[in-house]
Amino acid sequence: MNSLTLDRLDEVLERARSVRAVVVGDLMLDVYLTGNVARISPEAPVPVVHVQEERNALGGAANVAANVVQLGADCDLVGVIGPDAAGAEIRRALAALGTGNVHPRLVERADRPTTTKTRVMARKQQVVRFDREREDDLPEDCTRELARAAAEGIAEADVLVLEDYNKGVLAPSVIRAALAAAEEAGIPVVVDPKMRHVFEYRGATVFKPNAVELAAALGAAIRPYDDAWLEEARLRFGCEHLLVTLGEEGMALCSPGAETFRVPAVAREVFDVSGAGDTVIACVAVALAAGATPREAAVIANYAAGIEVGKPGVATVTPEELRAVVAARRPVPA
Repeated sequence: MNSLTLDRLDEVLERARSVRAVVVGDLMLDVYLTGNVARISPEAPVPVVHVQEERNALGGAANVAANVVQLGADCDLVGVIGPDAAGAEIRRALAALGTGNVHPRLVERADRPTTTKTRVMARKQQVVRFDREREDDLPEDCTRELARAAAEGIAEADVLVLEDYNKGVLAPSVIRAALAAAEEAGIPVVVDPKMRHVFEYRGATVFKPNAVELAAALGAAIRPYDDAWLEEARLRFGCEHLLVTLGEEGMALCSPGAETFRVPAVAREVFDVSGAGDTVIACVAVALAAGATPREAAVIANYAAGIEVGKPGVATVTPEELRAVVAARRPVPA
């Protein structure tokens, strides 16, 4: 069995510089209000947070795109924003990633706010989160526009990512159009699903639910160490490879005609798990498009997740960080 060596990682990362990905999904703006707590409010039994810092970050499919670009690849991003300050901030942040790397194909809807998640942080802990969003599927005129934008990007792409957060972009018609365009282009499809349309992604190359999403979709407790059970789940979803992320237990990759491949979690201090799934899906997609095997892609993504959760908030992972962590560890069988 081959191992993921530093030389092999370098080869994949070098090839990633010529990869073009299309990411279709729900865009978000993550807002962080950070401060100190010194007292309880006299108005209600809640902490008073004295805000000292406010920062914004790309979230959801936009964070996936940011991770793709950070790995050196180009990215077309298809999604929806509102005509509001959050939508303008997403446009600004995407432009800051580099106009040569990210190509936004955004649809602006006057009847929907830009999905915004505002987290109030104190003493490195989240005090409360406020969500501004709509979760219903987008209307037909908008889904047609999204499908057209996706197909235009996919025609020139090396890999397609479908990033579903149940915010309406990945309606069944958009999913079907994107999958059909990817099949015609002969490129792999990597899916990060959510519950509402979880069985619409038949034909995906890699289908990546986490343990909670998998249990919800199947309506039963998962059995991640039962190879036969994982194979049955893979067949139910109609995907080529089922990659289940298991948090502190790592990942399990179920592929046709092979034993389940298990990747142990990278042991390190966990600061914040926000955005880890976005990093995983971006790494898997870019690595596959750069010639990595599904097992190699899973190992690379697992390393990246270990780096990302050590950072506050949603974050990206650089090639240099990946090289450093692989160089410091024994090769992982892949």
